[in-house]
Amino acid sequence: MNAPRVHDSRLVRAAFLVVGTVALFLGLAGIFLPILPTTPFVLLAAACFARGSLRLHDALLAHRLAGPIIREWQEHRSMPPGIKPWAFLLMGLSFAFSIYLMESGWHRLMLATLWAILSILLWRVPVRRE
Repeated sequence: MNAPRVHDSRLVRAAFLVVGTVALFLGLAGIFLPILPTTPFVLLAAACFARGSLRLHDALLAHRLAGPIIREWQEHRSMPPGIKPWAFLLMGLSFAFSIYLMESGWHRLMLATLWAILSILLWRVPVRRE
């Protein structure tokens, strides 16, 4: 794993900090909102902070819940065994319940399409062999 390197330009660092902060807040919102995923936004925040601020990147890595997830992805670029079925199950339940609650056919179609796209993306994430 390569050590993070902060970008040389102050403007680019500021942009990374803004995007990282927004991603982190979206990840936090994803804890409570069933449609919004948490982990991809936290990983995006960590990547942005690695290029924008080593202090914020290190703070995120030191977090007791987010840190292990980020380190796992940085080291292996894969999911641990047994996690993917749980991710599919929880995502499926979340989307199915949300589709059930929607009255508009357009919204149901939009959610089903989003579910299909996210399922394909999740399917493509490699699973690490122990």
